[in-house]
Amino acid sequence: MDFERVDMRQMSQEEMIKAHQMSEIVFKINHTMPNTEEYNNLIKELLGDNIGENSMIMAPIAGAAFDHLKIGNNVFINSNALIMARGGITIEDDVMFAANVQLLSNNHDEYDRQVLTCKPIHIKKGAWIGAGVSILPGVTIGKYAIVGAGAIVTKDVGDYEVAVGVPAKIVKTLDKDKFDD
Repeated sequence: MDFERVDMRQMSQEEMIKAHQMSEIVFKINHTMPNTEEYNNLIKELLGDNIGENSMIMAPIAGAAFDHLKIGNNVFINSNALIMARGGITIEDDVMFAANVQLLSNNHDEYDRQVLTCKPIHIKKGAWIGAGVSILPGVTIGKYAIVGAGAIVTKDVGDYEVAVGVPAKIVKTLDKDKFDD
């Protein structure tokens, strides 16, 4: 698994400017009427080519390092998403997020809080993430998996598995033959 440590005290001037520009774009997104040309252009400005066709992010959003976020086709991210993407976040096609989901690909070193410890998050095709879920650094959510509302995901969820609770535990495996793939 990829692992990166980032000392926030050593950010370059260019990195700081880029972070500031992203925060300005996020502010504009959060204050623009959704589903308008202006809104869609702001999303495109924030994510560039890292968002697929027919994908939608509902405001408000919050987060950092959006240049480390990749979103596939037909993805729906409901309102109040917190996307801390410094460690890298990949969301494959046909994924659905309910409101208030947190994707946290970075954490702070417990002894030096200015150092971020970063691990990628990967959410595979067709996964469904319930309201208020938190997905922590280094976690993979499998193909067509479901994470129930309010879960805190600290470990991988396999393909077709259903995870619920704090911490999230696997409670069921879906019948993969019932999915058109």
